[in-house]
Amino acid sequence: MALVNPVVFQIVGFQNSGKTTFTLKLIERLKNDQLQTVTIKHHGHGGKPDVSMSKDTGKHLTSGALASIVEGGGRILLQAEEIVCNLDDQVELMKFFKPDVIIVEGHKQEHYPKLVLIKETSDIRLLEKVNNVLAVISWSEEVKEQVKEKWAGPSFLISDERALKWTIQYVQERIQKKSV
Repeated sequence: MALVNPVVFQIVGFQNSGKTTFTLKLIERLKNDQLQTVTIKHHGHGGKPDVSMSKDTGKHLTSGALASIVEGGGRILLQAEEIVCNLDDQVELMKFFKPDVIIVEGHKQEHYPKLVLIKETSDIRLLEKVNNVLAVISWSEEVKEQVKEKWAGPSFLISDERALKWTIQYVQERIQKKSV
């Protein structure tokens, strides 16, 4: 299908809230539905993400290259240094691959439609700090009930398969609207 303007959807939550686990399941299901998906992950742990500076691309960067791509066996790796690239710029970069869907893991403060994972009661404050929340996944019934006091949209338990089905349906509906 590969849209010119892919659907962008965020998965956000505090550290260890299940973002990556949910994202992996979502990617797998979207692939099974023949949807081309790319991801953007925010490295929110401070500092730069780990890369191997001992490989040639790392050496290119150390020598002063702005960015370096290595390709082989159908795989392309891009490394760039001293680049401040906001999420919108990263989304534009990923459009090169002509995906149907761009899943963003993290980047809580950005404007794209999002699903929020709430692990503990203290995490509920996140709902007051983010915008464009479409659904919430809670880790316990107790937390889910407290979420309902603050937020009236779709809410699921982490173990509820309907959360994944809801997300896939949302994405598919947006793809259909964009392709008309």
